[in-house]
Amino acid sequence: MPEVPLSVLDLVPISTGSGAAEAVRNTVDLAQHAERFGYHRYWFAEHHLNPGVAGASPPVLIALVAGATERIRLGSAGVQLAHRTPLAVVEEFGLVAALHPGRLDLGLGRSGKQLVREYAAAAAAPPPATQASNGLLIPEKPDFSTLARSSRIGLTFGLLQQPGAESPDYGDQVDDILAFLGGTYRSAEGLDAHAVPGEGAQVEIWILGSSGGQSASVAGRNALRFAANYHVSPSSVLDAVDAYRQAFVPSATLPKPYVAVSADVVVAEDDATARELASGYALWVRSIRRAEGAILFPTPEEAAAHVWSDEDRALVADRVDTQFVGSPATVAARLQQLQEATGADELVITTITHAHSDRVRSYELLAEQWNRG
Repeated sequence: MPEVPLSVLDLVPISTGSGAAEAVRNTVDLAQHAERFGYHRYWFAEHHLNPGVAGASPPVLIALVAGATERIRLGSAGVQLAHRTPLAVVEEFGLVAALHPGRLDLGLGRSGKQLVREYAAAAAAPPPATQASNGLLIPEKPDFSTLARSSRIGLTFGLLQQPGAESPDYGDQVDDILAFLGGTYRSAEGLDAHAVPGEGAQVEIWILGSSGGQSASVAGRNALRFAANYHVSPSSVLDAVDAYRQAFVPSATLPKPYVAVSADVVVAEDDATARELASGYALWVRSIRRAEGAILFPTPEEAAAHVWSDEDRALVADRVDTQFVGSPATVAARLQQLQEATGADELVITTITHAHSDRVRSYELLAEQWNRG
């Protein structure tokens, strides 16, 4: 299905035996390969206090990769607005866009305690696992109550914000970002302010969402592009895209909804090899779900040595069961199923393996199969 473009979401993973410098070099290399393979966008997620993830600052990573590539669009998926001001976000992206106009995507995500509490509440009475009309697995929501109560989550939020600071309403922050970019910002007192660099920047705005809540409605009412996270929250992906489309108000710049959907993927020459390369994923997700911070991505041997409890297996089941692993034909068929179930206009692929060469090869094999149709 070459008419549905594929893009990349890079977490800048750090594997066991490696470090942040190698992870960043690998990211630059993968972005260059992704451009040659024909991927449409290359996005960076924002994560903090994770030993196995080096993607703490999407704007910095975008600037590094922009200078090493030529055409591929670069963006954030997304900037965490709970501990950022709209002005800072617009100025940072405006600075990069000054040298790389027309290539940047500003993806805006929610974060903070409120979002974690919403996850915990949504999982309090989870619906059973089900399937979309075409058979796509929609798993049961996991129990996020432990994550919501974690002292480490509180520590992260505390370190990212000034003492006593409270996050503004997400919708208000998005409105301010749009106003700064458009040169229409006015304070409550009627004073104007102009972000330079930033005002008038050729930046495409996206809203990132994991549910049918505020993110979907903010994207819809502002006629912004929306990215739904099947790889993070597969249980609520259909709710998210449906809520966005229901809230959508057409504009001159975006007359109809535009949806990208993410998927976690590992591709190899055959199914068995792909399963081995992906075997560290469950252990890596376990560390995130237990609020330990993403661990260094393990080797297949390290993953095989881990002794699993029933509780931990249940904790990661939704992510493991919805990871697309296999040969190019196997994975392409599952991606097509995801696209059909969600009506996605674009698919965003995130792949993590212990060896960088295996990750590059996974993206290459998938692109070849997808473009073959």
